Amino acid sequence: MPIASTLAHAAPTHLTVRTEDGVDLAVRAYGPADAELTVVLLHGHCSRAALWTRIRDALLRRYPEARVVCYDHRGHGDSAAASWRTYNLEQLGHDLRDVLDAVAPAGPVVLVGHSMGGMAVLTYIGQNPHEVGTRITGVGLIATAATGLADAGIGRLLCHPVISVFHAAVRCAPTLMHHAKLLAGNVFAPIVRTAEAGHRRIDPRMLTLAIAMHNPTPIVTMSAYLTAFTAYDRTDALAVLSKIPTLILCGTADLMTPPSHSIAMATAIDYADLVLIEGAGHSVIQEQPTRVAAALTRLISRATPATTTPRLALVA
Repeated sequence: MPIASTLAHAAPTHLTVRTEDGVDLAVRAYGPADAELTVVLLHGHCSRAALWTRIRDALLRRYPEARVVCYDHRGHGDSAAASWRTYNLEQLGHDLRDVLDAVAPAGPVVLVGHSMGGMAVLTYIGQNPHEVGTRITGVGLIATAATGLADAGIGRLLCHPVISVFHAAVRCAPTLMHHAKLLAGNVFAPIVRTAEAGHRRIDPRMLTLAIAMHNPTPIVTMSAYLTAFTAYDRTDALAVLSKIPTLILCGTADLMTPPSHSIAMATAIDYADLVLIEGAGHSVIQEQPTRVAAALTRLISRATPATTTPRLALVA
């Protein structure tokens, strides 16, 4: 029987990590609990950990002795809801600390974040710079940004007056707005699929509305994090990342976090591995899982050369 078949894939350990402020996070850990290396995958805004499935499985095939951890951010997926006031990137940095303390109290850790997950990683690095090079030995930033979300792509609409009205409506009538969102979700689904695939012939205003409507995440969660994005700036973390191997990856057709963000981050980080995947959109981890997994394999090998032995015969 092929090695890949025998791995197929071990059932995860289901964990509930309670954050310092009492919110239960749904965590899934794959691989041995005493692994020398832990890879933590953080999903994006209005997403969930399950979207990492193909990347996660590819990494487990290549590094069967490592531990791969995925979890849902507060207010997302199977994790508990919380006060909307805690739906911000500073809190996501603290939540990541709580998860790491629970699942990887010792040994090297590689952090990988997609979109908002990458922002959470940068926030954590900014909050804990002393861990870079000791606890945190590698970082992967996928389809994300360090600052200026309102300066490029559809992020420019974050400060539009219409978006301010939307946030106000959510605060005043959250139940009504959530029902309206659910009804509109199916209507806008084709637009979102087109945008995620990187096609550019879409009115940015229509795309913004489509994204807002088409996902199961509660509208209060969605709105609060969008508000937090406008003031987000973690350029302070970039210089610290020059100490460790860092991967920066983006699709060239990403409308949500355009390649300009990735290029700016790579310029600020010494020896960063910049990967631009031609034609891929914001959902690059689903569109091009094999290429993303290959880039992450290079990152992990650079980050933990003494403790990882990839099985080169396996394919993603």
